[in-house]
Amino acid sequence: MAGTGESGGGTEGGDGGACLCGRCPHGAREGHRQAVAAFVALREDFAVGRGVPAGLAHSAGAARQWVSDELALSARVLAERGTAEKVAWLAAVRWRTLLVVWAAVVALLLGQALTAIGSGWTMARTAGLIAAVVMALMLTAVAWRHRTQGGVLAPLIGEDGRLSTSRAVAVGWVAAVLYAVLLAAVQLAAAPGPDERRRLLSGLGLSHSVALLAALAIGYAVAVLAYGLVAARIRTGRLQKVPAERPRAVDLLADDAGRGSFTDAQYALVNAAMVGLVLVRLAGRPGQLPDLPWGLVALAALSGATYLCGKVMEGGRPVILSVVRSRELGDLAAPIRTGDDIEIRGTGFVPPGAGTPHRLAHTVVRIGAVHVPVPLVPVAGGFANPTDGVLTVPVPVDVEPGRVKVSVVTAAGVETRGYPIDVQD
Repeated sequence: MAGTGESGGGTEGGDGGACLCGRCPHGAREGHRQAVAAFVALREDFAVGRGVPAGLAHSAGAARQWVSDELALSARVLAERGTAEKVAWLAAVRWRTLLVVWAAVVALLLGQALTAIGSGWTMARTAGLIAAVVMALMLTAVAWRHRTQGGVLAPLIGEDGRLSTSRAVAVGWVAAVLYAVLLAAVQLAAAPGPDERRRLLSGLGLSHSVALLAALAIGYAVAVLAYGLVAARIRTGRLQKVPAERPRAVDLLADDAGRGSFTDAQYALVNAAMVGLVLVRLAGRPGQLPDLPWGLVALAALSGATYLCGKVMEGGRPVILSVVRSRELGDLAAPIRTGDDIEIRGTGFVPPGAGTPHRLAHTVVRIGAVHVPVPLVPVAGGFANPTDGVLTVPVPVDVEPGRVKVSVVTAAGVETRGYPIDVQD
């Protein structure tokens, strides 16, 4: 895969022959790694004052703007490399997920064989293996259909590019119930006589499965309501969402910023434990759908309600609380004039998941009719500007003196309410 050429070809000079084609997982991953290293090195140099042209040293504002522009260009390259890595990762992950699916079938075969040593092989064991193979074939078909969107993981990925907790729980319940139904279907097809068929059909009656169906319905309802709540809050600007770089397993237990979320974690863990109980009871009585205690169904409903309440309460619109003139030590107190820096204080300026350099560079402040990109101010290990609670921007000379309104447009595209300030001549 190594070779010579530019970014569309194989390798780049000085990379030791590593593939950077962007079309294979290794090349995309290596290209992204090198872009991250280059951006971090550039940011750290600028943070200590290295790399700024001598001609800009006389003007702190010009030097800051030049540094911000250079970092924004480097962040754009980093984002392009990240997109290429995401596409390659989604195309490659289907093979890993299929490997896990078929490894589970092999593990079931080994488990059946080991537990049959003392009790002997039964028709129920054969039916369990056939049902597992049928499910694995169905998942393989899903993976092929969505081969560029993550394979088996595609139904679990939300519109924001993250793994959805509510979808994962609903799919888990569907998989457990589908396996139980396939197991019963195979046993019915192989039943030796009418008495055995009647016994198997009685195990599928509503009296045995109503609690299981209730738990499945709760999983469906929570997934649909969560999608509707999130979509409605995004449309009204009450929730800020930015796309993720790529899906991660931690998405099931964390918020958009990668921090652990109590509501997500409890919902995923409670339902994982209940699905595990369903499979254990199915293994003990493979001739009927497993029945669940109603206490556990109530627990699932309580867990789902807690998860939905978390969706209602999370996030919020960005808000400007105050705007003041940014004053250096030794400066005299003065009104805001064109050319001055203003400090915008508030909350929600950097949405969860928007802490990457490319997203930070998309933050804009509107002063009157003029849109001012928020400059990136590097410090060791990160950025001093913008932050979630404070933004510092210059007042352009194009702003007309008088009373104007200041608003912030975040990387999620949500704009704050205008905050009035007075600009002097």
